[in-house]
Order: sequence, then C-alpha cells, then structure tokens
Amino acid sequence: MAHKTKRTAVYLLTATMAFTGMGMTAQASALPGGGVSLALENGNKLEDVAAESSTLPIESIIESINLTDSEVPQAEPAEEDLFRNLVIAQVDSYVNVRSLPSEEGEILGKLYDNSVGTFISEENGWYQINSGSVTGYVKGEYCVTGEAAVEIARQVGKRIATVNTETLYVREEPSTECNVIGMVPQTADLLVREEGEGWVKVDIEEGEGWVSADYVSLHSEFVQAESKEEEERRLAKEEEERRKAQEAARAAQAAQAAAQAAQAAQAAQNAQAPQEDVTYAVSGGSELGQAVASYGLQFVGNPYVYGGSSLTNGTDCSGFVMSVYANFGVSLPHNDAADRTQGYAVDGLANAQPGDIICYSGHVGIYIGGGQIVHASSSTTGIIVSNAAYRDILAIRRIF
Repeated sequence: MAHKTKRTAVYLLTATMAFTGMGMTAQASALPGGGVSLALENGNKLEDVAAESSTLPIESIIESINLTDSEVPQAEPAEEDLFRNLVIAQVDSYVNVRSLPSEEGEILGKLYDNSVGTFISEENGWYQINSGSVTGYVKGEYCVTGEAAVEIARQVGKRIATVNTETLYVREEPSTECNVIGMVPQTADLLVREEGEGWVKVDIEEGEGWVSADYVSLHSEFVQAESKEEEERRLAKEEEERRKAQEAARAAQAAQAAAQAAQAAQAAQNAQAPQEDVTYAVSGGSELGQAVASYGLQFVGNPYVYGGSSLTNGTDCSGFVMSVYANFGVSLPHNDAADRTQGYAVDGLANAQPGDIICYSGHVGIYIGGGQIVHASSSTTGIIVSNAAYRDILAIRRIF
C-alpha cells in the first residue's frame, strides 16, 4: 500500500542571534505560519547580521539572565547592620534570660553587663534573643538594640586578628618594604586598631604595627549569655581546677623548701657589701598567688628569647608564665592566646590578685599586686616589671 506523506513547515523560537560590537535587543513580531521575526536595536533584520559573527541560541541567553537567588552573588552584611541586630545588656551585673516574656518565666540563664545576644523579636517590652546556647527573653529596659546598639557594640566588642601562619612579621607601615618591629606566632590573638586595603594594624608588645591581611583571620568577640547549666558546670570545674592547682603548688613548695633553705644559707655566706637593689612588694590575694608572683620576680633582668622558655637563659612571654607556674606543679600552654582560657575569669584589674595571668594582644604577664605585672617583655628589655594597665587588657585569669 502506498503511503502519502504530507510535509508541514514549522517555525520554531530557537533562532540564533548573532553578536557584534553593536548593542542589540530582540523584538518579536508574528510571521505567517506562526513564525517570529527578531529585530536589532538599530532596526536591522536578524538576517542582515554578518554570518561570520559568533552566535548563541536565544534559549542560552535567557538561561544566563534568569539566575536563581542562590546563583546571584550576595554581598556580606555590613558591620553596622550586624550590630543593629544585637541586644546588649546595660546593667550593673546581669539581666535574667527567661523562658517567657514575663517575670513569671523560668530563668534560663544570665546576660551579663555589656554581653550581647542576637535579636529575634519584641513582645510587650521584652526582647527575644539568642545568645550562646540560650534562647529566651530579656526585659527591654535593661538592654539596647537597633541604632543604640551600634556604638556600644564598637566599644564593648573586641576586633581580633588571629594569626594563621607559623610566624608573622609586624611592620612599621603597611608594606613589605618597611621595617619589621616584631614577630608573633601562629594562633596568637592580636587586638585590631585599624583595617586597611590588604593590611591590618594591630597591637603587639613592641608597639602598634601592620600585618598582611592574608595571614590573619578577623572576627569580633563579644561576651554572650551563660545558661544555668553552664554556670553550674563552670563553677564546679573552676573549684576542682583550683583545688588541684593548690595541691600541686603545695607539694612543689614542700619539695623545694630544703633546697631554698640551703641556697639562702649559701647566699648568706657569699654575701658582699650591701647593694641598693630594687625590690617589689607582693601583697594581697592567696598565699599561693603571692608565691607565684614572688618566684617570677626572681628572674627580672634575664633575657627575652622568641620561642624560648628558660627563665635564666631566655624566654618569651608565654614561656615565662608557663615556666613560672611549672615550678608550682601547674601545666600551662606555651601560647598567649591559649592562656586566655586557663583557670577562671577575673572581672577587671581592680579585682586582680598576685599570681593572676594578665592577657594582652599577643602578650601575657603575671600580676604581682599594686597595679604591676612581671613579664618577659621584648628582646630589648628582657624580663621586667611594668604597670599592668600599660596596654589594653583582653582577659585576666586566676589559677589558684
């Protein structure tokens, strides 16, 4: 049987557009049989474009324009926008975080003065926040948020640059051609003073200088809320660590008693004519804390050596603290950033006691009382005594 074939012309919208240096827009108009005519911006017909021009199907153009939201690059929110979304406690001590927007709500935790949470919602004068592991409500009259939080956030937050290379040079100016004023080790936390194009100005023991932004990770640190469970665990842990440290220190002191007595006797025999020596009074706080401070003072005048831990031949700042405490049976890390997490927190220099660890930007020392610290300062000065407030303090930690 013969079959007849009927051929039908079909016009498709998969035409090809040619690209030249001219601007182009596609305009569609109906053609007989359902076809589409495309016109260029200057009135030329599509078929007038030179055949040798590069081509791209219309469907491809449409696909490249209609990007989904996830495909469109999103700008990171500005610092001010992030700060506006904070809720910052402004109280004498702390404000309770409750399960409900009411005084009847269960207490879930504490938001301490100048501590922050992230704003979620507002209800009847209460702010719902998330802070640390706590999500709940704080009374609005004890906190600030929105525009009022921006300036306070800059004051109470610490901008920190964490070193992510083995040894980082700190330079006088933001250029690799400038002089190096100091070196800082990997994981050191440095207080940021200024951020520039590819460079960050930081505070180190030798002064303020510049580091390449390629070798630090930047973040802002805020104190967050503490849940009831976290507070209980923290207090129990601090008490246990304090007990262990005290036992170790007493054992070490007992073992050293005979040797110290012998040394004192030998020193008396070898005593020369009286000399005028600088002395420092250690007072206040615990007996063990005083012993730590007094022991550290014995090494004033000895050299500073980057990466060292010898109290006589040379040590850096964290090596000094580590070695002084090792004499009392306490093991501490050879890292100033890690020292910020040892023991337990002390609220401000006014509450510091001899033996406390005073943490600065990329530096650490031991408080001796009277507003002073003993520390391995720099290769220029060695181990010295300084005013504890000579630089901004990042943290104060107590071991005993």
